[in-house]
Parts: sequence; C-alpha cells; structure tokens
Amino acid sequence: MYSAAIFDMDGLLIDSERVILRAWVEAARGIGREVDEADYAAVVGRTEAESVPILEALLGGAANLRRVHETAQQLLNAEGRPAFPLKSGAQALLQVLRSRGVPCAVASSTAVHEVRRRLDAVGVLEHFATIVGGNEVPRGKPDPAIYALAAARLGVETHTCLAFEDSENGARSVLAAGMALVVVPDLRAPPPEVLHRAAAVLGELGHALERVPGWFAQPS
Repeated sequence: MYSAAIFDMDGLLIDSERVILRAWVEAARGIGREVDEADYAAVVGRTEAESVPILEALLGGAANLRRVHETAQQLLNAEGRPAFPLKSGAQALLQVLRSRGVPCAVASSTAVHEVRRRLDAVGVLEHFATIVGGNEVPRGKPDPAIYALAAARLGVETHTCLAFEDSENGARSVLAAGMALVVVPDLRAPPPEVLHRAAAVLGELGHALERVPGWFAQPS
C-alpha cells in the first residue's frame, strides 16, 4: 500500500491542455505558423525555461514567440480569466482520499502561484497539503526533481508514493523518481513502453475510486 498521492495538474486535474492548445494554434496562425497537437505535446510537462527554445524553433524565433504568447494570453483571458474546468472524477477521488487521511500533493510544471489560482478556481485547492511548481526546480519533467520535492515536503519516501499523470514527460518523471505510476491520458497517451510500467492506466480519475482500498490503508 502507498502512503501518499501526488497529482499533476494540467490535463489531469483540470481540462486546461485543450484550451491552451486551441489558443496557441489560433495565435500561431495569426503569424502564418501552424502548430498542431504533436508540436504542443513536446512542451507538455516542461518548465517555461525549457519550453522557450522549443517554441522559438517551432515559431521562427524569439520575436514570433513573444507575439504568439501575447495573443494566446489575450485569447485565454478574453472573458476575464481562463476557463479550465475540473476533470471528471477529480473531486470525488480527492474527497475519498481526504476521508481516508491520505496526504496529497500537486507536482506541476506550472508556476506555484498559477497552480494555486487554477485549483482554487475549481474548488479543490484545500485537498492538497503542498504544491510544487516548475519555478521551484532547476529542471522540469521528465526530470524527477518535481516529484522528489513533492515527496520531501510531504515527509514521505518516494517509493511509498502513488503519482497520477497524463503525459509522457510527466509519466517518465514519476518513474525516474521511483514512484508508482497511474496514467490517465489526456491529449496524447504516453508510449507503450511507459504505459507498461504503470500500476494502472485509467480512462478518467473517477475510475480510481474502486482501487483506493487496495492502494491506501483504511484510516484507524
């Protein structure tokens, strides 16, 4: 059994990846560049510093990246704030874990202040004992630093953690940290060699509910 649960955020807890992808595709087309799902997948899970050179190469330089980023942000905030709804099953799973006394954390490549804002907006921030953001580690996913730091802040060993991820970079980060992995694919599923190393591959977070008793001890 596991002693803690650690979650990615974008594409796992909240349905943000599709919204952001659509904004970037539209913004890139405005400067005559085509961005598709495969291109976007290359930066999913990476920190901003690591994503910049990838996006500059894709969009044709730093100036184009700035233009696309500004336009994408305008599109995302067109109605006042980004609309990133909670993913199906997330609330139910977090409530069950809380009722069993399972400590939970978020390990996201997004900056901490933005993680807190997005999770607060959908009413689940209170379920997490700690938040780790990509601005707090030198290297983003697939490096294990984000997950290792989350475990350290929870005060548990990495091998006792069960981590939930949707992307290839995130899944590889979990495995590199020595944690058990649950994959809930979003835009693009990790490759078979990664999925085969997962404790479970689920269609949505709600499908984990029936597995909770086998994964986490009953509270005393």
